[in-house]
Amino acid sequence: MPEIVFKGKEYVYNHHLTVPYRPLLPDSAKSIGPADLAGNLIIHGDNLHALKSLLPRYAGAVDLIFIDPPYNTGNEGWCYNDNVNSPIMKEWLSTNPVDGDDLLRHDKWLCMMWPRLVLLRELLSERGSIWMTLDDNEFHRARLLYDEVFGEDNFVGCFVWRKVDSPNDNKVALTPDHEFVLCYALEKSEIQLSRMSAPGILDAYTQADESGRFFRDRLLKKNGRNSLRSDRPTMYFGLTDPDGNEVFPTHENGQEACWAAGPETIQSHAVSGTLIWKRRLRQGAKVWEPYTREYAPDIPTRPYPTIWSDLPTMRQAKAMLTDLFARSDVFATPKPVELIERIIDVVALDGALVLDSFAGSGTTAHAVLKANAKDNGSRRFILVEGEDYADTLTAERVRRAIRGYAWSGTQRETLLEEKITFTQFKKADEWLHKVDTIKAREGFGDGGDLVDRAETVERRFDKIETRIDDGVLRVEGIKRVSEMAEGLGGEFTYCTLGEAVDLEKLLSGEQLPAFEALGAWLYHTATGGALPAAPAGAPDWYLGEAKDKHVWLIYRPDLGFLKSPEAALTLSRAAAFREWGLTRDSVRGHLVFAPAKYLSNRQLLEHGIDYAPLPFALYREG
Repeated sequence: MPEIVFKGKEYVYNHHLTVPYRPLLPDSAKSIGPADLAGNLIIHGDNLHALKSLLPRYAGAVDLIFIDPPYNTGNEGWCYNDNVNSPIMKEWLSTNPVDGDDLLRHDKWLCMMWPRLVLLRELLSERGSIWMTLDDNEFHRARLLYDEVFGEDNFVGCFVWRKVDSPNDNKVALTPDHEFVLCYALEKSEIQLSRMSAPGILDAYTQADESGRFFRDRLLKKNGRNSLRSDRPTMYFGLTDPDGNEVFPTHENGQEACWAAGPETIQSHAVSGTLIWKRRLRQGAKVWEPYTREYAPDIPTRPYPTIWSDLPTMRQAKAMLTDLFARSDVFATPKPVELIERIIDVVALDGALVLDSFAGSGTTAHAVLKANAKDNGSRRFILVEGEDYADTLTAERVRRAIRGYAWSGTQRETLLEEKITFTQFKKADEWLHKVDTIKAREGFGDGGDLVDRAETVERRFDKIETRIDDGVLRVEGIKRVSEMAEGLGGEFTYCTLGEAVDLEKLLSGEQLPAFEALGAWLYHTATGGALPAAPAGAPDWYLGEAKDKHVWLIYRPDLGFLKSPEAALTLSRAAAFREWGLTRDSVRGHLVFAPAKYLSNRQLLEHGIDYAPLPFALYREG
């Protein structure tokens, strides 16, 4: 496989290993609901450090990652600030921000992305996927980068999103109206993507059988391209018609044709009663023609297209932020909520954990909250934002989305959305009837305006608007609001990053992390996994259960305790740990972190214990 080469790659290749662990510090005053590191999170801090801090709790647990990194256009003003131990890389810190005149800006972008993608890969679950938006500035390099980090076999797809819906009046020959959405999986064989709802498919099923099931009959003979016997000789064979005669596929002009299905498939139709023979007139004579009967699906769907021109654009995304914050200068390049909702729909995982480590204006959290409100789901989100607006913009948007917000503007709800093909265009009367039915249901006349009706009709909207955009028929309910937009509900915990765990300070007692923070990190370094929730009735010092061991930590963030005999692994504690393990299983051994031990190696072996001294275990594991 080709390898992408860039300046500084040798220095960032394993940089993620040198990033220090910094515990998450909840800030109740900026949160909604009780502090819960297992719930929704908004983290203010450098996203590389934040990703390292998430590993102890969320390694292998994130189902969907959406990131919108700097596009490296040359005028964004982003900075390369990773503390990589290399004179060349440290020199880069003095040339920030990265602008269009920087001849190494592409190398810097790749150096910035590499360790973050490696950590994001560690956080993905087996069924997980990562989605990234980009434009032409770095997209071609990103493909090579992803191929190397995730493996080219795990490429899922590239989607094109139309970001602009208004004409560009600049005096230019070309205008970029699109961006890319790149998707890779951790293990492509493990992901199961959903299909798109397509109620319009049902319009093709116009006949009903005696039980009321709608169906359509499709000609078994193949038409169009590659439909001749010479094109597919194996698909030319005889079938026995109701009169006992052998029938071969033949075109109207008498040419030998071929069937659209093979003998086994046709036989299965015959057995199930969906092979249908009909009399037809051909060249002046009545002949039998075979059809296959296809019943309307209970839930009509179709594959998601890779071109997304049916979603709101950046213009609507900015308008939403203007409504939320009652000002227009909130954020320059927001993504529409519907774009991330589309990705959530494609992934379609119940209870998915969604991570966005370039959170920006907080669109990802808003999309998760909307998706949960729509289907009463239990998805969770984790946002990471390093800029100073993490509280005043990112988290504040989520607060307003949860609680509701005062605004004056227009709300729109899609009541009908369907792509109009030429075939459907010929059924214009049917579509007009559908539109009129929607309007009548909502208490409106043909023009979409309010009408007087004798009966009581609950009107949810001020107007019904019907239009066709790019071949898509849309019927929307429009409501003018000037009070409070209803909140979506939910909670989140706002966090900052604590001081990096420093081995020398740990030795001296100058810096002693909380039990939960140190325990989560030690568990991850020892097992490679995320710290599980402790089982009910677990004794003191118990961290969790791994594949081959129970993990314990005898520790309090108290230097006096750590220097006392009370902090040591004693024979009675070893026996208690072993007894607890036997109540859970009889296979796993024990790994015990403690400042000291009062047992011989033979006694440790008898109790199935591996002892890791604190803090020297950190040297070993870090």
